[in-house]
Amino acid sequence: MEELTPIEETLVEKATSALKNAHVPYSNFRVGAALLSTDGEIYTGCNVENAAYGSTICAERTAIFKAISEGDKEFSAIAIVLETGDGIGSPCGACRQVMNEFNAEMKVIMANTSGDYKISTVEDLLPDSFGANYLEHNEIVRPEP
Repeated sequence: MEELTPIEETLVEKATSALKNAHVPYSNFRVGAALLSTDGEIYTGCNVENAAYGSTICAERTAIFKAISEGDKEFSAIAIVLETGDGIGSPCGACRQVMNEFNAEMKVIMANTSGDYKISTVEDLLPDSFGANYLEHNEIVRPEP
């Protein structure tokens, strides 16, 4: 298994700290995220549930939207930590798509509070993705008439 670098360990620590702020009265499923910008800034987020479930937001998108609102749009890594020892979470489809919007090659560290982790990239989590440059990177093959 690939070892975490010191900055990745910091991301996991900050994501673990962020999950303590989660508002999860319905699922009790706490998630924290820590996003690393290419200039070294770290933005954290947690999941925030709502009685109108569609208004709920994941920790990953909270961190990304916080960074965007501060003017930062270039990211190199994100750590996502679940408050559980029963497995390692993976970003939902909406979060994968939002991450893809900013950097398909971004490193994604998925971890839990027991210290288990897995490392991937957005591109690996969302292959053949749709984005602003979709046609530049995907050849369209049309059958002969």
